[in-house]
Amino acid sequence: MSDFYKKLLDNNKKWVQETLESDPNYFQKLSDGQKPPLLWIGCADSRVPANVITGTQSGEVFVHRNIANMVVHSDMNMLSVLDYAVNALQVKHIIVCGHYGCGGVQAAMSNKHIGLIDNWIRHIKDVYRFHHVELDGISDNQERLDRFVELNVIEQVYDLAKTSIVQKAWSVGQELHIHGWVYSIHDGLVKDLNVNFSSNLELPDVYRLDKFQSIDG
Repeated sequence: MSDFYKKLLDNNKKWVQETLESDPNYFQKLSDGQKPPLLWIGCADSRVPANVITGTQSGEVFVHRNIANMVVHSDMNMLSVLDYAVNALQVKHIIVCGHYGCGGVQAAMSNKHIGLIDNWIRHIKDVYRFHHVELDGISDNQERLDRFVELNVIEQVYDLAKTSIVQKAWSVGQELHIHGWVYSIHDGLVKDLNVNFSSNLELPDVYRLDKFQSIDG
């Protein structure tokens, strides 16, 4: 057994002991169920932990993470998490959070072949194509990457609002707010991109789904 692996198990025991000393009923309360107000869709990067960044506790954030915090309409993993969060847990807020220096976004700016992930990065390249005039007009590479990160988050927020899951929740009057953030690893601060949706009335007409019927009705 490696020292690092053993340390993980030791850390768990230490954490349990310290947690129970602080609150003897901590795990009992968690085992009663979850009702988090927030779904976090973030990057899988190990430096971007949702609970740490937001100062929230266990049970307060439902989390989905993937490379470059993407909302891909054919991704059954993401859609399953979204459906459960919205319809079962009835979260009130969904935050799509990217981060500056994202490796996935940076890879999408190049033509390098990496491997299987090339197929995933293609979705990020689509974002560049949508905004190539603005991005190509930025001469500084770091500034271009930072702006690409921001634009990618904005597009994912829009894609989230377009899903039938979110639009159905809005159609029945369910309170649900979507937001876009970018996290800076350099100083730990979050930038609110001020891209927020609370109903499909804020979307272009072509994306609005007006009627939801059961299959037999």
